[in-house]
Amino acid sequence: MQADAQDTFMLEVTDLKQWTHCPRIVFYRYCLPYIRPITGKMEEGILRHNEERDREERRLLRSYSLTEGERFFDVPLRSSTLGVSGRLDLLIITPARDAPGAEGIVVEYKLSDRKPGPHVKLQLAAYGLLIEDLWNIPVRRGFLYQLPLRRAEPIQFTTQLKNRLRATIVSIRTTIECEKLPPPPDRQAICVSCEFRRFCNDVL
Repeated sequence: MQADAQDTFMLEVTDLKQWTHCPRIVFYRYCLPYIRPITGKMEEGILRHNEERDREERRLLRSYSLTEGERFFDVPLRSSTLGVSGRLDLLIITPARDAPGAEGIVVEYKLSDRKPGPHVKLQLAAYGLLIEDLWNIPVRRGFLYQLPLRRAEPIQFTTQLKNRLRATIVSIRTTIECEKLPPPPDRQAICVSCEFRRFCNDVL
């Protein structure tokens, strides 16, 4: 990556999730662009996200243990302070945006029935920091809405999680600027189905 691109270079929230899963995926995306295929799983995820918005508009807020709140869908986010951008599936502001003591709650839809792992928690926390920076309201928690189970899993944004998020942003930027290939993930079982498998000759 060229140094003069620094002012316009923005990470995406999904990069933070992928970095925790496998840092090489992020490296390939920025340092070897145009090589990532669109998999069937990705296409299915996009379709299900679009379908879920229609359901969400009819869903009661008690799915998130709330009695009142305003919902904002497909919220575009871009923070020059954090150097991160993204698009949030759902932002809930409770009790309302202009009400005293209002807080934001971020919601991300996932085509998964697994418990939220560290990579998903980091992704949600990133959305939380973006909302705090751009909407000027506190965000202390979020939900992973598991589409197959129709269940919302709560995630608390602890100080430890936020600190890990900021450290991850620094690590990603340093790796991309230096164009240094990160080591493979500890759990190489995930490499078997990775779309970048053919580039990691030192792993499989």
